[in-house]
Amino acid sequence: MRRLALILTLTASLVHAQPFELHDTTIVHAGQPTMRLAAGMLARDLERVSGTAPALATRLADCPRRCVVVGTADSALVQEAARALGADLAPLAGQSERYLRVAGEADGRALLLVAGSDRRGAVYGVVDLSRELGVSAWEWWADVAPAHVDRPAVDGTLRLSHAPAVAYRGIFINDEDWGLQPWAARTFDPAHDIGPKTYARVFELLWRLKANLVWPAMHESTRPFYTVPGNAQTADDYAIIVGTSHAEPMMRNNVREWKSGPFDWFRNRDRLVDYWRTRIDEVKDMETMTSLGLRGVHDSAMEGAASPEQARDTLQDVFKVQRAMLGEAQGKPPAGIPQAFTMYKEVLDYWNLGLAVPDDVTLVWPDDNYGYLAQLGTDKEGRRAGGQGIYYHVSYWGRPHDYLWLGTTHPSLIRDQLERAWATGARRLWVLNVGDIKPAEYLTQYFLDAAFDADVLRQDPARHLEAWAATQFGRVHAAETAAILREYYRLAWERRPEFMGWSQTEPTRPVRTTAYVRTGGDEAERRLADYRALTARAEALAARIPARLRDAFFELVLYPVRSSANLNTRILKLDLAAEYARQQRPSSNLYVRQARAAHAELVADAAAYNGLADGKWRGIMDIAPRRLPVFAEPVYPTWSVSSRRGCGIVYPAPFAVDGDRLVLRRGRPATRTVTLVSYGGQDARWSVRAGTRAVQADLDGGMLDAAHGHEQRIVLRYDGGADPALSLQCGEQAVKVRFGEGGIVVLRAGSAAATRDWTPQPGLGTSGGAMRARLDLPSRALADLAASAPLQYRFATAGAGDMRIRLVAVPEHPLTAANRVRFAVSLDGKAPEVVDITTVGRSEQWKEDVLSNMAVRTWGVGRLAPGMHTLAVHALDPGVVLDRIDVVPDGAPDDYGMPPAD
Repeated sequence: MRRLALILTLTASLVHAQPFELHDTTIVHAGQPTMRLAAGMLARDLERVSGTAPALATRLADCPRRCVVVGTADSALVQEAARALGADLAPLAGQSERYLRVAGEADGRALLLVAGSDRRGAVYGVVDLSRELGVSAWEWWADVAPAHVDRPAVDGTLRLSHAPAVAYRGIFINDEDWGLQPWAARTFDPAHDIGPKTYARVFELLWRLKANLVWPAMHESTRPFYTVPGNAQTADDYAIIVGTSHAEPMMRNNVREWKSGPFDWFRNRDRLVDYWRTRIDEVKDMETMTSLGLRGVHDSAMEGAASPEQARDTLQDVFKVQRAMLGEAQGKPPAGIPQAFTMYKEVLDYWNLGLAVPDDVTLVWPDDNYGYLAQLGTDKEGRRAGGQGIYYHVSYWGRPHDYLWLGTTHPSLIRDQLERAWATGARRLWVLNVGDIKPAEYLTQYFLDAAFDADVLRQDPARHLEAWAATQFGRVHAAETAAILREYYRLAWERRPEFMGWSQTEPTRPVRTTAYVRTGGDEAERRLADYRALTARAEALAARIPARLRDAFFELVLYPVRSSANLNTRILKLDLAAEYARQQRPSSNLYVRQARAAHAELVADAAAYNGLADGKWRGIMDIAPRRLPVFAEPVYPTWSVSSRRGCGIVYPAPFAVDGDRLVLRRGRPATRTVTLVSYGGQDARWSVRAGTRAVQADLDGGMLDAAHGHEQRIVLRYDGGADPALSLQCGEQAVKVRFGEGGIVVLRAGSAAATRDWTPQPGLGTSGGAMRARLDLPSRALADLAASAPLQYRFATAGAGDMRIRLVAVPEHPLTAANRVRFAVSLDGKAPEVVDITTVGRSEQWKEDVLSNMAVRTWGVGRLAPGMHTLAVHALDPGVVLDRIDVVPDGAPDDYGMPPAD
């Protein structure tokens, strides 16, 4: 390191630190296809920024005045430029995917040299030039047009780039049946499939995100990667490493390539071996990361194995054959060939049964398909020569329910999971299942940014999101864009749009009434109000976005926001219509009309998306992947008018013990709602009467008529004072709002002070501020709590009735096989009780937990005396994430999500 610092110091004296101007520039590139493509990308970017296309050349002699030189350190061109500048390329020796950038004057010309330690290092040097010019990684994939600059320039200071944090970083294109494949086949690619033209765009995106690996699309709808002429060569030209998924050993795509009888090692071994050998011989001269193992033809368990133990033992035989085949094809020991073994689904069980995997093979730990890493490595596993990696989803087809439509995984969850991987040494390979790429653009970038630079994980994800928004839409719009997307992710955290039917699949079941209406409707109304407010913010910002960025804003922000809002609206409005009809309220038919309108907007927005950029994206957006029941347009009922008459107040939780009053906690300001109803659909004018005390209504009055469903939802702001009072005049009738004291106490996990055992997780959980047990915490027993540093919560109860404490955690899995997911709770100094949220396999509890992103466990504590109480929460296992604690009186509303908090 001292020698490197000395070299850089001496070299810095030879160069200028002033900006290097890029107008009237010739881009001189080395002769390899990769360098030609990189130079072409930079030339396009410069032309888009400045309006002037630079010249391209392959000889320094052909650059008359200002030259950007791009190539690998071992190329004659780069060595010539380095000699001219007096630059030392020694720091690049033996390095992977790094670049040296140096500017200076030589022979009367201004030179900017981008020298890569290898092909990808040079490419990343070009990518950083483009980033400095203001070109987004999403300039093509999301139509983010760069701002015009008359005389573009970049920093001329000497730089040596950092090495990537994770060696193999990339994406898995998967479940492409409703987006990427039909779009490529019908709109974009001459191959009428996901062919070389499409992959060229995918690979350039990977460049711009500093990724280096692809698992190609592999569903039955898509021709296998290696059977499409030009695909493999395109990957090599772009220096992209090709791998295959957990279900596709030995670089094969079984779904459409296997045609030789049973895919069964026990009955058809010779044909399997020949099938693998053919492909391994074909790709022996290409950069690959070979997946080892054997599962079923398409994401199913090993065929023919009578037990997990037999499958485990068979895999060890399979490894020997596969590795010998690799070594023979490439003419070197298998230990020198990149290989991975992904322990997906049932394969993880084989590992935990003692499966022996060769030490030089990279172990790849999967998530549970819903964003929670199923297991990571112990210290022993971390010492393997092949290292460890992870396979992670932001899109998924399967049980208990798909989420293939919108990108809704919370960035704070991604950060939490990647921190776990990093902390346990899973740093060799990170692969992200991105589905169709769109509309998971931001999530893809966040994951890959962290894979390249692990320092991303040291900051609140909100900072990364705002910086990303500034890159796409400019600093003036960055804060508001990021705020909109944070709220979008928050709402989806509680329930993804695809899960709003409360249905499941495999087998596919019909939709049913959501849990949001089980308290009588107020929770659903709150969610709808949040989505209305979010949509209004997004639409207001869309109107201010520069015209050149309108399409990009629609793709990256407005479409996902408005579509998730419209699906929620269609579903919840119909649920509320049925519920309100049972309550004899007059608004049901209005809600049905609003549900129908929301579906029409879903259809219209999808059509608008597919029509963007003069039809560039025709076929990319499908609002009903797999045609699951949640997406189907429903039957719209008609409700008859109730015979009930007069005005009345509907309180937030009509089915609770206190359903006839508005429950507040004295001394604690709060915002609550009541609904004024004119039963029987009678028009009535209403107003707030004199004598209001301690509460303020958001409206002074209005009309209860058909346009409002003969109802008015009124927001009340309570100032915490004693004896609140509010009366309303409704037609000729006076209606008094009744108030009560008590209610649910919500303790956000982040409201407690951090301790040596617990650290804050900003943005995570329904509370938006979870606390996580530190990742290096040794698992402990109750007997070891003397060393614990618990979270402490103080709360007050007003009554003396029975209470239960609802403990809400994020549904993590054990960090490693040596742990569980436990914490202990102690109330008012009493003996602590263990809460274990560990789930088994694909149990019903696991399904419920991942569909809601909540592991809810209830602790009955009996009668609590009025007054102050203290709750202590002790960490028993590393990585446990506490979201919130609800102290719930007997008979209180049974909210699905977080109750209204003061």
